[in-house]
Amino acid sequence: MSTTLNADLHCHSVVSDGTLTPEALASRAKANGVDLWSLTDHDEIGGQHRALAAAREVGLSYLTGTEISVTFAHTTVHIVGLGFDPDHPALVQGLKATRGGRDQRAKDMAEQLVAVGIPGAFEGALVYAGNPELISRTHFARFLVETGVCQDTSEVFRRYLTEGKPGFVPHRWAKLGDAIRWITQAGGMAVVAHPARYDFTPTEEYALFSEFKAHGGQGVEVVTGSHTPAEFIRYTDLALEFDLAASRGSDFHSPSESHCDLGELPPLNAQLTPVWERLADRIHAP
Repeated sequence: MSTTLNADLHCHSVVSDGTLTPEALASRAKANGVDLWSLTDHDEIGGQHRALAAAREVGLSYLTGTEISVTFAHTTVHIVGLGFDPDHPALVQGLKATRGGRDQRAKDMAEQLVAVGIPGAFEGALVYAGNPELISRTHFARFLVETGVCQDTSEVFRRYLTEGKPGFVPHRWAKLGDAIRWITQAGGMAVVAHPARYDFTPTEEYALFSEFKAHGGQGVEVVTGSHTPAEFIRYTDLALEFDLAASRGSDFHSPSESHCDLGELPPLNAQLTPVWERLADRIHAP
């Protein structure tokens, strides 16, 4: 399998903060020409067996996936896991512990919104959370759009829910080393998700990749829905420098919210080693 394979190894379903079911995502990926797919719900693997069954139903190759929230240098960083055993105890228990703090965080976010004249946000956000254990800023954003407080989710994150704005409550997630260990113990590969999205200085970013590699991380998302063409080049160079496999994923959440649909990304640079080459024995054929 080459770097030109139309792989989409980052998207979200109703099991976390997406709006489509795993079955609908599998059908959409197939219709959009995806050859290899992975569902990577936030801190959750409860949709993996459904996603695999749906992929087989529509004739898609599949890699198990998740996206784990970690705290690094006082910043939330996301680590994608690919090709693991979704029933492995270390991974199951680690993700359960990571999800544990979301409920109180959500209630604290709602209290801040009440203080600026927006009542009912916790209950409103729960309506959009297919999995109440995974209530997140995205669900609050949908509530604020639906109730007319903001026109769209972009406006929400300009006015609310981000650092220094009403509704922002930080959460201490898993440690970087723990997340990588859970993934690798379950037989998978850890991948730095959308690295350009983190507000790191070059020195901090270098420290992230150095520590990631030291803990056993093996991949980085080079081509993603949130990266610019210039960032594709930057992270191609970084992947080569750190000898990391390269991944590719739209980070699709919803037909009405996502800037990039499943399967719409350009291919990886031919110099790169794709993650699917190193995970070939863990790909589930249709």
